[in-house]
Amino acid sequence: MTFELDGQSFTALNGGPEFKFSEAISLLVNCEGQEEVDHLWEKLSEGGSKGPCGWLKDRYGLSWQICPTVLEEMLKDPDPLKAQRVTEAMMGMGKLDIAALKRAFEGE
Repeated sequence: MTFELDGQSFTALNGGPEFKFSEAISLLVNCEGQEEVDHLWEKLSEGGSKGPCGWLKDRYGLSWQICPTVLEEMLKDPDPLKAQRVTEAMMGMGKLDIAALKRAFEGE
């Protein structure tokens, strides 16, 4: 089957009961702001489970990464200490908190 999510086309196959969802496959959702992160985090994890570092599983067991776009920018900064601080902050989070990531980036 084919389906579309937010303008992106996907193809899915029914592999039968021997093929289960695992973290080997996840869908990455790039979010522009905290409101979008918060909304998707709550909606997608309903009936599923919330994990570390912006990861969650939905009620079907599919893994998702709910990631603010600013995170990638901070991690690619030429100053490795800034990227390290952001990584350390992210590792302590479930749902990603943009304000806290920015504070870590700035060394606050």
